[in-house]
Amino acid sequence: MIKVGITGGIGSGKTTVCKLFELLGIAVYYSDDEAKKILDGDSTVKSELLKLLGPTILNEFEEIDRKKTASIVFSDTTKLASLNAIVHPAVARHFDEWCKNQSSPYILKEAAILFESGANKQVDKTILVTAPLQLKLSRVMARDKTTETEVLKRMANQLPDEEKIKLSDFFIQNNEEDLLIPQVLLVHHQLVK
Repeated sequence: MIKVGITGGIGSGKTTVCKLFELLGIAVYYSDDEAKKILDGDSTVKSELLKLLGPTILNEFEEIDRKKTASIVFSDTTKLASLNAIVHPAVARHFDEWCKNQSSPYILKEAAILFESGANKQVDKTILVTAPLQLKLSRVMARDKTTETEVLKRMANQLPDEEKIKLSDFFIQNNEEDLLIPQVLLVHHQLVK
């Protein structure tokens, strides 16, 4: 089975593109969603994060508060790197197990930081979803009810599209001008042949 990583900066529209692949019968592993489940579901990961960031990252239900955690790590690159060193290996192990139960002709691993995290080493091909900066900013600000400053801070921890382009096998432009479905179909046909 071919493993394909799909990435793009925050607000690029990766999830929308992934939903189109799902309509074609392709299984998609959503790394960020699975990482969120692992934060509280894996006691070792949770314990290590509490050692790293302290008990203030817990909410009233003793679950990891992702907003509090993000506010700490996106302001401190050392803590972000330490958090990633805890979470990314757990996600990689979970992805390997998930792959064993899939039967589509290829699978997608959706990850905002596919290259930054080294997860691209787990896949055979990569797809980059791109969008103009202002469009990405407006999408994330509306979705997350946050400020432009906060979004830019998160973007600063991701490789720029120019760097990702050099590392990617396929490109999908999600710019509200180019139609998405023909682009997805083109990549799909290349992957199944």
